[in-house]
Amino acid sequence: RTHDVSSFKFPRPAELDYKPGQFFFIIFKQGDKEFGKHFSFSSSPTEKDYIEFTKKFTDHESSLALKAVKVGDWARIDAPYGKFTFEGEYPKIALLGGGIGITPFISMCKNATDKGLSSKITLFYGCRTENDIVFKKEFEELAQKNKNLKIVFTVNEATNQWKGATGSINAEMIKKELSDYKENVFYTCGPPPMVKAMEALVESLGLPKDQLKFEYFTGYP
Repeated sequence: RTHDVSSFKFPRPAELDYKPGQFFFIIFKQGDKEFGKHFSFSSSPTEKDYIEFTKKFTDHESSLALKAVKVGDWARIDAPYGKFTFEGEYPKIALLGGGIGITPFISMCKNATDKGLSSKITLFYGCRTENDIVFKKEFEELAQKNKNLKIVFTVNEATNQWKGATGSINAEMIKKELSDYKENVFYTCGPPPMVKAMEALVESLGLPKDQLKFEYFTGYP
């Protein structure tokens, strides 16, 4: 997906039903060791042939082990889990994502586009550089297909060629890009520090706590 992010696909059992935004638990092997991790689905329930997760690689042992797996290697998957989902329950939602925390949001946006949901979706996605934007082409294609989907990419280290927003996601950016932000339910997920920052951001917009749904990505890396 990027220089340090890859997706892993598995055949989807016919009986597996899941919602966009949910996650699964996977155990995989490398040599004599087993590794267990939780990953959000980066595939959509509308994609019937496979399920997918997407991982940013680090120097951690489990990450290096995953990087070394090959097609056909053994894995056990337990799914689905989680209540951080969206299937059209709200007329307007805003998604606040950063880095690899984007994975449940690509699932939600694919599902909404494939099913023709009428909900208005605005995605704010922040990364360090343009090259770190995961699913950039996929999101742009979804926005072309779905008139109810708006994508706002922002980067902290912009090149002269970058035409999008710069800096971290903040209140001014949200007010500029989403004038009716008070009518939106906000979703955010990722490592705890990022989620805490987004919680504070939504609170600074004067919105009640029940207008924010969040999920912590724990167990990093």
